[in-house]
Amino acid sequence: MSAVLSVEARTRAGSSIATVLLGTGVVGGAFLKLLNTPAASSIRLVGAANSRRQQTQSAQLADPALRDKLRSHGDPRNDTALLGALDADEASVKVIVDATACGVLASRHAEWLARGYHVVTANKSLAGGDLPGWRTLQAALATGGRYGDSATVGAGLPVISTLRRLRHCGDSLLTLEGVFSGSLSYLFNQYDGSQPFSALLRRARELGYTEPDPRSDLSGEDVARKLLILARCAGFALRPDEVEVESLVPEGLRGVDVESFLSRLEELDEPLAARHAEAAARGGALRFLARLNQRGRARVGLVEVPANHPATRLYGTDNQFALSTTRYNTQPLVIQGPGAGPEVTAQALLGDVLALA
Repeated sequence: MSAVLSVEARTRAGSSIATVLLGTGVVGGAFLKLLNTPAASSIRLVGAANSRRQQTQSAQLADPALRDKLRSHGDPRNDTALLGALDADEASVKVIVDATACGVLASRHAEWLARGYHVVTANKSLAGGDLPGWRTLQAALATGGRYGDSATVGAGLPVISTLRRLRHCGDSLLTLEGVFSGSLSYLFNQYDGSQPFSALLRRARELGYTEPDPRSDLSGEDVARKLLILARCAGFALRPDEVEVESLVPEGLRGVDVESFLSRLEELDEPLAARHAEAAARGGALRFLARLNQRGRARVGLVEVPANHPATRLYGTDNQFALSTTRYNTQPLVIQGPGAGPEVTAQALLGDVLALA
């Protein structure tokens, strides 16, 4: 059955979930593909938008080339019209899916929840942002809307749900440690001193493992947001300034434009080579870790770990989360697996949407 026919069939059957998708980039594009699979048969897409254009016509939304066509065709972006399409639908569940990294959109999540929509997101800017915004989100959740945030940490690995379940059962987090960045995991799994770090970084960028501006990864800020989200799930109402963050970007490269930064990557090599040599001389390795203890002290940065440390046994872009709790205190509960990639992130979004039915 064609994509168009499958969507029309859904309409006749009365899909139980109506969805608007904000963001048709890499993750949003992967989510669109999943909507045309049998697993998503209960979902009807009633609107989709990138940063400039949108589409609310059912025939166009069913087009497999929707993502590409939105780059040059469609109505001007108008969130009021998008939400109007959602309001007009007769589905029993109405969901806004935010597949962007836009802070402005994230700031509206609480508003949408308060208006009766459910929100499913890969956007970390609200839950991992300033404390007042997070508290506004918690207050909005008390109105009945549900917030699907599995994709914000670990690309859908069951770490957020596990933390919440443990807390609900009366367990308490003692320590949390792990590798929360797929790009930094890849870089330090590969970095053995045999080639300059800059060469490895360029390769990682070519493979799509880093952001277009790798400073987004190397600064540690993305990892810090993920640590904030997990800390708050565990009951620690931390502010962003309470997370100590070590950036791997030299001071002189932080304010330059992207092209200038990319042309000067070799300035990263000497400091990291020296740290690698020191660690190797002691039989250790370097890993970019996030850590939280039971007093709420949080740190993100490059750490020398012994050769038998769990983080030395990661592969590719694996993430790892080691949770020690009151009940898991002899041996930590470890969650590990691919922590980056559009397909697994989109699957996390889809899972959260389906859980609303």
